[in-house]
This record gives sequence, structure tokens and C-alpha cells, in this order.
Amino acid sequence: MTFRPKAISTAIATAWMLTSASGVAMADIKIGFLATLSGNGAALGQDMLDGFNLALTERGGKLGGQTINLVKEDDQLKPDVGVQAVQKFLEKEKVDMVTGVTFSNVMMAIAKPLADADMTFVGSNAGPAPLAGKQCSKGFFFTSWQNDNQAEAMAKFAVDKGFKKMYLMAPNYQSGRDQIAGFHRIYKGSITGEVYTQLNQPDYSAELAQLQSAAPDAVYAFFPGGMGVNFIKQYKQAGLLGKIPLLTVSTVDGSTLPALKDTALGVYAATFWGPDFQNATSKSFTAAFEKTYGRIPSQYAAQSYESALLIDSALKKTKGSVADKKALRDALRAADYASLRGNYKFGANGFPIQDFYAFEVAKDAGGRVSLKTIATVLKAHQDVYAAECK
Repeated sequence: MTFRPKAISTAIATAWMLTSASGVAMADIKIGFLATLSGNGAALGQDMLDGFNLALTERGGKLGGQTINLVKEDDQLKPDVGVQAVQKFLEKEKVDMVTGVTFSNVMMAIAKPLADADMTFVGSNAGPAPLAGKQCSKGFFFTSWQNDNQAEAMAKFAVDKGFKKMYLMAPNYQSGRDQIAGFHRIYKGSITGEVYTQLNQPDYSAELAQLQSAAPDAVYAFFPGGMGVNFIKQYKQAGLLGKIPLLTVSTVDGSTLPALKDTALGVYAATFWGPDFQNATSKSFTAAFEKTYGRIPSQYAAQSYESALLIDSALKKTKGSVADKKALRDALRAADYASLRGNYKFGANGFPIQDFYAFEVAKDAGGRVSLKTIATVLKAHQDVYAAECK
């Protein structure tokens, strides 16, 4: 065989370039995005996807300097479909982390396979109570809230407003039960009724008739997505809006107000962030979201945008590496970035310790129906389950 130094050198150089190219490809980070993107809850999941994509677009498709390959799946608000999507993420797609998840029944179904696989998860909505306590995971972080928290904020608002008799309503699933439990924890007045409806129930006429008979001082309701649109419209049609104050969480925001418009004026809400926040990150996000998507962002969009900011901050700390899971999770726990909600920190269970606010549905400066911040009701608030997380 004839020895050809030049040919061998060329072959080595070619091999090196292929290896380098492969290394670049391997350096790309694959993230599985799971949300409810069809059916009655689709508006929530779409806002989550739009919020995450906005952060990606602003950074040229990169987080922490690394190109992001976002693999999205629709759970259809079905726990078994969510589990199948997670199995696809883990076994076929070989994702580096998972984010999203809209509804708590899906979150409860996928928590174990994620934890068993030691997968890093950055949730951007659902925050079921069991995952904040005894079933917490060292690899789970949430940029939203533990389900009880918003209800606790609304309960504090009810106390501050002097409402002595409350009527409570929510759909009968994990988050609905958490929301009612959270309200009970803070509110110590009289409960004239506690009603659980079917998930995605379209007609509330029977429940509203019972409500009128109970004659409460105010009503607390948790009905996200299309449920909220139907409930608010029927509440007004029954002649109750303006007569019995309506206190809500995850019911009136950027995902439902475009459909409700003036119908929802005067309804109260409570959460961790509103589109009228004046800090630099929030103002920039709100303006960019409106310019890109032509609508006021909901808290779902804000939470998902935050999940991308959190991942971006962590990858900057690890210099784009996801190989060392402890280092990545320590970087996530640091939450070292300018949040659109203001300062917050993670509890031991991966849920935020943060402020909560009360809002009223009102016209903004442009005459659009939106949320107006009216009070800070809880400061540096932490869920009660954190002590159970070991």
C-alpha cells in the first residue's frame, strides 16, 4: 500500500471537522414543551407557548447562548395523553429538560415518570399541592405559584373588604380542590355554600340559582379558560354581577377578557403579576407580546416567558452545559435574573416565595378591558406544604 501523507492529513482534518460539527449539534439543547393546546383549555396553553416563544425569539432562538430545539406536545387536557407525551420526550426525543403543563390533573399524572427519570422540569402553570409537599422533587421548579396561593391571596382580599359570608365555587379536580383549600386557610368568616362543578362544565344555571338562595356577601370562583368565559357571562345574565361581588382567580385575565370584554368589568382577581406592572422587564414583555401577538398577555404567557428567562439565566451560569444536573439545578434555584414580577426566590420545594396582588377588571389607558392593580395583599408568601418537602 502506498503511503500518502497528504491524503491521510486530509482525512484527519475531515474527521475532525465532522466531529466538531457533531459537537456543535450535540451542544444544542432540546426542551420538551407540554401544554393543553386543544379543547376548552387551549387558550391557556397557547398563551404559554406564545410566551415561551417570545423569549426565544428575542434571544435569536437561544437560551444561555445555546440553540434551543423546542419539541412541543398537546396533552389535550387528558392525563394519559400527557404521560404518553412525556414518554416520547424521554425515550424518543431524549430531551434535556421539560417545561410547561397547564392543568394540575395532567401535572399529577406526569410527575412520577419525570421524577423517576431524574428529569429537570420547569413548570409554568400547574402547581398541585402534593408536589409542593411530600411528593416534591429536587429537579422540579415552578415559575407560577402553588395552587393554593392565589386563593389565599383572594381570601385575604375578602377579609380586607369585610365580607362576612362567602360562597365558594370551583371545578372538581386537583387544582379546584387546592384553590378551595387555600381560601379556607385564610378566610375565617362564614361559608354559605361550597360547590364543585364538573371540569369543563358549560352551563352553571343550576349552581347560580343555588347561589342566589344562599345570599352571600360575595362569591369566590376559580374557573380557568373557557369555563371562566361561560361562568362570567351567565353570572351577569343572572343579574348577579354588580349585585354580589365576584372574587376570582385564573378566571379573568388576558386569556378570557378578549371574549368577555365589558361583561367582566368590576370582577376582582388575585395573582402574582398584572399587565400594568411598571418594572422594566414587565413593561418590555407586555409591549413585545402585544406587538407580536396583538393582544394583552395573560398570566399564563407571563409565567411561561419567565420559565424561559429562568432557563436562560441557569444556562448562562453553567456556560451552556446541562451535563451536570446538580449544577444546572443549583443555577435554576438561584433565579438570578430580572423577573417581571419583581424579586422572588424559590422555596425548598421549588415553588416561588413571592408577593400577591388584587386586581379589578377595568378599562386601561387605551380603553381596553384589562386588569388594574388595586392592592398588595400578601408579601413574600410561601405555600404551607414546603415544610413537608424533604
